[in-house]
Amino acid sequence: MCSIFGIFGLQPGDNVAALRRQALACSQRQRHRGPDWSGVHADERAILVHERLAIVDPAGGAQPLRSTDGALVLAVNGEIYNHQALRADLRAPYAFATASDCEVINALYREHADDPAGPSTWLERLNGIFAFALWDRTSGRAIIARDPIGVVPLYWGHDREGRLRVASEMKALVDSCADVAQFPPGHWYDSATGTLTRYYARPWREHDAVAGHTPSLPALRDAFEAAVHRQLMTDVPYGVLLSGGLDSSLVAAVAARYARHRIEDGDRSEAWWPRLHSFAIGLAGSPDLAAAAIAAEALGTVHHGFEYTFEEGLDALPDVIRHIETFDVTTIRASTPMFLLARRIKAMGVKMVLSGEGSDEIFGGYLYFHKAPDARQFHEELVRKLDALHNYDCLRANKAMMAWGVEPRVPFLDRAFLDVAMDIDAAHKMIERGSDGWQRMEKGLLRAAFDGALPDEILWRQKEQFSDGVGYGWIDGLKAHAETQVSDRELAAAASRFPHAPPQTKEAYLYRSLFEQAFPTPAAAATVPGGKSIACSSPAAIAWDAAFANAADPSGRAVAGVHNAATA
Repeated sequence: MCSIFGIFGLQPGDNVAALRRQALACSQRQRHRGPDWSGVHADERAILVHERLAIVDPAGGAQPLRSTDGALVLAVNGEIYNHQALRADLRAPYAFATASDCEVINALYREHADDPAGPSTWLERLNGIFAFALWDRTSGRAIIARDPIGVVPLYWGHDREGRLRVASEMKALVDSCADVAQFPPGHWYDSATGTLTRYYARPWREHDAVAGHTPSLPALRDAFEAAVHRQLMTDVPYGVLLSGGLDSSLVAAVAARYARHRIEDGDRSEAWWPRLHSFAIGLAGSPDLAAAAIAAEALGTVHHGFEYTFEEGLDALPDVIRHIETFDVTTIRASTPMFLLARRIKAMGVKMVLSGEGSDEIFGGYLYFHKAPDARQFHEELVRKLDALHNYDCLRANKAMMAWGVEPRVPFLDRAFLDVAMDIDAAHKMIERGSDGWQRMEKGLLRAAFDGALPDEILWRQKEQFSDGVGYGWIDGLKAHAETQVSDRELAAAASRFPHAPPQTKEAYLYRSLFEQAFPTPAAAATVPGGKSIACSSPAAIAWDAAFANAADPSGRAVAGVHNAATA
């Protein structure tokens, strides 16, 4: 994974050399995402800069990727897991210059140049995580696109001269674009027409389309195992994040099965790094460190459990907020230990990790789903959570890890697995419903599908938010620290100082203040939707239980009567 930066719409008389220098300076702000190499393309109408983190074809594959005739120029941040199948399906030969998984985008664009549906046709076929800018020099056309869920970040805006700018992180645009905003997931933009088009729309978004669909546990398991297998595509050392919870443990269990063989040549040769390494972090005595050790021993991974102190986490807060570009409370709480873990992983020479994000949004793993009154509302809330994921868990995992040049991959959000898992009537995902054995706790369906794959104390461990699992002293300490930093008077006047999404607690006020120091413009604040991800504050949750309306704490422990007390 990498970073991209682009300027499109240059006009005659523009100083291309000066804009090129400016583009390099802007791109440098996100070079932590791609420390391995920098590439630049500049012509009289467009500039593209790419900062590379080499994962596939590290010896080649430098970007921007150009067609042999020089007409197409492509900068991509991401991975295309099915690139080999897409290459094989091309109707006409294409002169590939590299073994990069991303170069197939150029080939697909050229092959479907005359398709009435435009890039929607071939974007729908990509299985991967990506954000890209493709420049067609012949037609003077730029195509911008982002993956279906928004696993990979992408921002855009216009400078004072009206030129379109795109970047992987907001920090590269905020000083030059007063209208900086997130580019929406599952969409593509055509500069030739000025249109933004949604290409990703699945039937399972509507409950009526899945009502009555019963689950096949073997099919669910097979689909997830295939997703993990696909995402082991790498030519560099990798590992798995292992908190000891259900989701990360399942990822690790499946990855351990395939770790000895090289995915890129069809599992025919031994992997270059055949031992699977797993990583966990927490305060001393945290629930996650203890559970991760149990899971790692059962799976036979080379495990690394790191401890951090509260003071180390507190010291990192300004850097964390600058990197993740949000003031959302839950996201910051969870990003900080992940940020510290990424630094340790980077120091060990690992460049890619698999992670468990997305499972809770697919199976209703958040504890407030216990209150869902019926399958329709349960399903609708799952879709809403998936739609918002790019602002929260995907943002956290990507930016916290990429702050140190470590690429996170998320098999639960693999688009093929999503089509299987979301095409199930939510009645089978609900808690305390029916007589099926897997319906006794959250994500029971997933647990049943992997019966025997993990120790029971891991397979049936109750949901812990990551910021809880690293040690309850982390959240409690953050609240106590905020009490000493923010006065009652400041909090009472929060709406005046912060008109957009004013903070409701002293902890939220502290984070908002740190965000303002890094990003002082109103446009930057407007990229953060609502400013809080309190699960219980969703309209659906409040409708399910009015008590959630007054929940000011996003911690999973705040769901009264659901979370079981745990000892740390």
